[in-house]
Formats: sequence, structure tokens, C-alpha cells
Amino acid sequence: MAGLLAQLDDDYLRHMADYYAAQTPKLAAREDMPDQQAAARAQRLVKQGDTQARIPACTKCHGEQLHGRLPAIPGLIGLSAEYISAQMGAWREGVRRSGEPDCMAEIARRMSAQQITEVSAWFAGQAASQTDRPAPASQTALPMNCFAESPAADQHPSGAGDQAMAQRGEYLLRAGNCIGCHTRRGDQPLAGGRAIQTPFGTVYSSNLTPDDETGIGSWTADNFWKALHEGISADGRLLYPAFPYTHYSLITRADSDAMLAYLKTLSPQIRPAQPHKLRFPFNTQMALRVWRWLYFTPQSYQPDPQRSERWNRGRYLVEGLGHCSACHGERNALGALQASRDFAGSLLPDQLWYAPPLKAANNAADKADLFALLKHGTSAQRVASGPMGEVVANSLQHLDTDDLEAMLEYLASQASVAPTKVASLRVNARLREQQMQDGEALYAQHCAGCHGDAGQGEDRVYPPLRGNELVLTATPGNAIRVVKFGGYAPSTQGNPYPFGMPPFAHQLNAPEIASVLTYIRNAWGNQASAVSPVEVAR
Repeated sequence: MAGLLAQLDDDYLRHMADYYAAQTPKLAAREDMPDQQAAARAQRLVKQGDTQARIPACTKCHGEQLHGRLPAIPGLIGLSAEYISAQMGAWREGVRRSGEPDCMAEIARRMSAQQITEVSAWFAGQAASQTDRPAPASQTALPMNCFAESPAADQHPSGAGDQAMAQRGEYLLRAGNCIGCHTRRGDQPLAGGRAIQTPFGTVYSSNLTPDDETGIGSWTADNFWKALHEGISADGRLLYPAFPYTHYSLITRADSDAMLAYLKTLSPQIRPAQPHKLRFPFNTQMALRVWRWLYFTPQSYQPDPQRSERWNRGRYLVEGLGHCSACHGERNALGALQASRDFAGSLLPDQLWYAPPLKAANNAADKADLFALLKHGTSAQRVASGPMGEVVANSLQHLDTDDLEAMLEYLASQASVAPTKVASLRVNARLREQQMQDGEALYAQHCAGCHGDAGQGEDRVYPPLRGNELVLTATPGNAIRVVKFGGYAPSTQGNPYPFGMPPFAHQLNAPEIASVLTYIRNAWGNQASAVSPVEVAR
């Protein structure tokens, strides 16, 4: 339409406008909205907006009566719900667009699908008349000046208040473990370039330091919020969900601004973006549009008034900043999380490490053990190694006690679900019997000196193997990696000199490793599947 009108001169356009202005408008039939709660939510959004999600009230632009505003803002009354919903969807998905700043597209993306449906129905339920006329032109700037926000939001930290904001931002970045993905091994923190394996190829993390050309130095607070809340980069590109904006969408605007305030204090690093290596069609923006249409809706965090403040804080950290289900949740074939399986456990994209189910603590002692694991990387019963060891080192050890306890309280409230099924190679009964015999001898020779003759271990030094849930998971992948390449707890403030387990790949071959693990997984009352030598070797 814009291309068509661009070819017409002003005189022609004036004649067209005069013609349409003389027509009697055809109004859609009024539609009832029986859901009174939905109607109340919609009316509140239309007349008051949503401050947290930065959605202005519709009446601010379209007039108090919603009949439009001169010279060019349309009315919203007298239209069908289907039409309004379709238009909002077109704005949201980029089918409809206007010149920058594209206000309606921005508003549509900030609204959830439920909000669009409810607001559309509310508009269609309002009485309309052929005598309705638009409000006069506004004498003041439109809300947020069409999203050209107050410049104060993008100033670098300078005063005491700004420094406090940056300090809070540093804590939030720790809680989100941003350094884990945005730091290449041995490189400057948050300079990006780390390879992230996915089932569809490799994604490389971006530079979060304030370099104007290769980092986020030129980003505004709005740009950063849009990346977190909507998964859209400052240049308008759709971001790959390897960056967990599906979780970060819950982060509040205040927290987003604080995180950017801290990032702006870092030393700029020149690190050009490394092109992703994804298979077709997953390397296209169109594929991302389809994926987002199927699985992503930006949302704002809404505390549950029926729950405690601590529970709500835990939910915010677990589901939002901490994005725990990004690793511990089951995904479908297109990489989308299954809503009812957020903490059921999952094989990580590298197909080597398994993120076990997040289960509730059974009693006070178990809760204390879990707290110690998250805070210090080791406890009486457990050791964090592999990817989880990195999470403890980079993130969880830095969290306040109250926040860690809030996370545990939230996780304890979740319904128990069956662990995610992971395919493993089967071992026949004859081989299993032989493995148990060979494994017993190998365990006495290589393992009993630390873990004990009966797998009892030693508190906070050598983890017990008897009854250890991580040893008994359906897939033996984690145990295989630890035996082959060693197990190393993170160095933390509470445990600065952790004991490590040496690698055995140079001493034991694949059948021997399979035998000793089969024995461990089935001795002293343990019960788990046998381990295939083929699985160890691959």
C-alpha cells in the first residue's frame, strides 16, 4: 500500500481523502464479551496500559473515546474482533510495517497473544455510531514520543545512584550466568565468541562489552530491553533462541536497565561477530519467524498473589533470569521446551552431558545438601561437575542466601514428573553378568581407595556412589565422561580447593570403563541399566 501511494501526487491524494471522508462508515455488528474477567483486563490495558511491559494506554493515542485522532491515527470502535486481531498480528509479525519508529509494531510485539485476543474482543463489544468523529490533534507528544524514550534511560552510570544501579546489574548478570555463554575460554569476560552447540548447528555468542562497532556500546536501554524481552537485536534481526529470550522475556524493565548499566561500565573489547554455522533452513530469518509464531510470545512477569514473596522471587529467578529449564527441560524436535516438562531433565545438545530432573528436596537434610551444592559446588552427597560446575562457579555461588533458598522453595513446589527418556544401548544378560564380575575387580583396584569399599564415599571430599542419583540416571553419559576425562568440582569461595577425580581414559579401555560403571550402578543396592562398551567408545 505504501508503495502504491508513493506514486500518487498530493492533489490526487487529496481527492481520494475527500471521497472517503464523504462516505457513510459501515460499522461491524457489536459483539458481546461474556468473560467478565477478560473484559476487565482488556479495559484496564486499553485505558491504563501496562507500565511494566511498556505498553501505553490505547486512549493516549487513539483518543479518550477511541474514535481516532487527527490527522492520521485511526479509530478502534466499530470494527470486528477478527479484523483487529488480524491487524495486530500483522504488525507483530512484520507483515504490516511503517517507517521508523514503527510504534504499532512495537506495541503489538510487547503484547501477548492473550492480550491481543482480549483487547480485540473488548473493542468489538463497544457501542459505535456513524456520527463518531476523531479527536483533535494532540498538542503534546505521543506516549514515549513513539518510543523515543527519555534520554535519561540511556545515560552511562555517573552518580551514586547510577553506580548502585550498575552494581545491582552486575548481580543480575551473575544470576543469569551471562558470562557462561558470552565468554570464550581464556578470553575477556563477556566479549562473546563462544560456540554453542545446538541440534541444528553451531551458534556463536555475541560481544556484550560496550564497543560501539562490535559490541553493544551504541545500544540504548530500549534496544537491550527489546533483545531480552522480545529476542530482537538492535538492528531488527530476530535472535536465535540459543539466547534464552524465551526466559528473559520475564525480566522486568528495571532489571534490564540495571544489567545494561553494568555492561556499559566494562572495558570495550573489539570482537566482531562470528557467523553462525547452521543448516538450511534453520539459518534463515523466515525459519525463526515460523518458530516464534509457534512457540514464543513475549510476556511480563506477574507475581502470584496466592504465593509468598519468597516463592515468587524463586520463580522469577528459576524461570526468568536463571533460565534453569533451558538445560533441565525436555524439548521437542524443533528445540522448543515442553510446558509440562520444564524440569524433567534433558540430554544437552552436545549429546554428551545429561541435565538431570530438578526434584524437590525430601526433607531438611536434603534441602541443606542441595543448598550446599548450589552455593559451594560440593556437598555431603553431591558434586557439581561439567556444565553445572560452570554454572556454580560463574553464577550460583555469587547469589545471596535468600535468593538460593527462594529458588529451592519454588522448585520444591513443582509437581513431580517422570524423567525424560533418553535412548541408551542395551546390554544382553550374558555380557552384563561378565561386566559385574570384571567391574568388581576394577572398582577394588581403581576406585575403592577414595569412594570406599561399599561406595560410601567421604563427606565433601569424595562423593558417595551408593544411592547417588546422578550415578543412577537413565543415561550413563555423565558418569562415562567423568570416568574418561575426570571430574572436577568448581573452585568457589566456600570450597576454594576442591578435590578432583583424575581421568582414566589412558588406563582403562571402553569395555573396562563400561564394566566398572555397570558394577557401580548395580552394587550395594543400586539398580540401573548396564553400560554398553559401544556407548563408552563413541
